[in-house]
This record gives sequence, C-alpha cells and structure tokens, in this order.
Amino acid sequence: MKLYIKYMISLRCKMVVKAELNKLGLIYTTLELGMVELLEEIPESLRQQLKANLLLSGLEVMDDKKSILIEKIKNVIIEMIHYSDEPPVLNFSDYISKKLNYDYTYLSNIFSEVQGITIQHYIILHKIEKVKELLLYNELTLTEIAYKLHYSSVAHLSNQFKKVTGLAPSYFKSVKQKRTNNLENL
Repeated sequence: MKLYIKYMISLRCKMVVKAELNKLGLIYTTLELGMVELLEEIPESLRQQLKANLLLSGLEVMDDKKSILIEKIKNVIIEMIHYSDEPPVLNFSDYISKKLNYDYTYLSNIFSEVQGITIQHYIILHKIEKVKELLLYNELTLTEIAYKLHYSSVAHLSNQFKKVTGLAPSYFKSVKQKRTNNLENL
C-alpha cells in the first residue's frame, strides 16, 4: 500500500514519518520523499491515526490523484536540485517526464492549473534557493555553482538570481558576510 505525503521534502521529514510509522507499528518497505510504501494494507482507523499524527508535524497524507501527481512532480524537482550529485541534466522536462512516466505537456498543464506557476518557474525558484544556500556556505565559486546547477553561464545564473531576488549574487554574498561579522562583534 502506497501513501503519498504532502510537504515531505527533506530528510528531517522522512525521519518524522519513520518515527510515526514505528510508533503505530506499521512496517514499510520504501520511504522516499513524498511517499511511503507499507508492507500491507492498513485499516481505515489506523490510516486516520497516521494522518492525524503526521498533520501535527505539518505533513499531510493525500487522497486525491491530482494532488498526488503534483507532489510527485515537486519531489522529483527537489530531489534533482537539492539532493542529486549526478552529472547535469540537460533537459529537465525529459527528466521529469521519464521519472514519472507521463507526457510532459500533461504534467505541465496540471501543475500550472493547480499551482498557478509553471514547472519551469518552480524549477528556477528552487535553483535560486540552492544558489543562496551554496553562496552562504562559501565553498564554491559562482562558476562552480553555475555548472553544478546546470546554468549555461555565470551571466545566466547572475541574471536569473537578480530577477528572482532583486540582488546580484555577489551583493547577496557580501550582505551575508556583513551580517556574520556584525554578529561576531556582539
């Protein structure tokens, strides 16, 4: 039995789900971002208990197929951008389509209809969040970040970053450095 869980987007979320499953004595075979596969069907009362427990942690067991598909799309994107160390994916639409076994146009239309933004825009937002994270860690150059996140050039990354945040990446990094220095001087 597969359960799809909304807002399960990090390793910490997986730990919360795992703890709830163990607390209820439910045995699972697979636990991935946004999905858990249980060994066997569970009674509706136990399903409702799990649903209530997860809701207390901000996670939501989903029932409707459209919402499940949207969460699958989001999870593929999050996994691809935030957790993958694989070589760059040249075409995100093909990757998502292949990973979910659906036509990209269908996925794109449903995603836009439900979320109010395109899949491409959602990808851009997550890529910029990842850029911010990498800039804050100060371990990679902007060129390395551009390559890691599949940008064609540093200029393309900088333009997109500025369009989304209103700041140039170098300015964002300097503001972070000033805040760190100010905190250290307290």
